[in-house]
Amino acid sequence: MFDSGVFDYVDVLGKAADASWTRNEIISNNMSNVNTPGYKRQDIDFESRLRQALGSMRYESVDTKVARAASSNLKGRVYTDSANFSYRLDGNNVDIDTEGVKLAANQIKYNGLFDSINQEFANLKLVMRS
Repeated sequence: MFDSGVFDYVDVLGKAADASWTRNEIISNNMSNVNTPGYKRQDIDFESRLRQALGSMRYESVDTKVARAASSNLKGRVYTDSANFSYRLDGNNVDIDTEGVKLAANQIKYNGLFDSINQEFANLKLVMRS
């Protein structure tokens, strides 16, 4: 089998969509724990890992950067956000309004990623017909 790199973009977009799905689950968990004393909100860091995997080489093509990111072990890292910060007396740092906005923004991001994946497959299908 040869490595053409034809699925590199799909692979990276898939990993981004997985991280976005995980973020939806994390935000939903944060929202369900809004009244749990001492609970600290969580989030996932995928964007900085993707940025690192793509690299910052100015003279590399986007294809080369995406191929490198696709071959890397690109996964998000779940972390506790502002663990030492709480603006409530019970020690909880979840703001339901902020979580709702983050959930809506993340859903838009997920839908965009899913549309991009579908477009990549449509492009592949178009090339195979030619």
